[in-house]
Amino acid sequence: MKADIHPDYHTIKVVMTDGTEFHTRSTWGKPGDTMQLDIDSRTHPAWTGGTQQLLDRGGRVSRFNKRFESFGLAKK
Repeated sequence: MKADIHPDYHTIKVVMTDGTEFHTRSTWGKPGDTMQLDIDSRTHPAWTGGTQQLLDRGGRVSRFNKRFESFGLAKK
């Protein structure tokens, strides 16, 4: 491994959107810095199962549902 080519790996504090904190090691910031998260796994719809809308552009979803309705994938 080459010397002096890797970033400094140190401990930082991460503050979640609900105020909970934890310490982790990172190359972000300086040792002892605090990272405030705007989005995290407790609030973002990707992790919380938020509502999702499916847009049918050009009938693609309809064609898919028609083609695979025998597999039980059609919308009920």
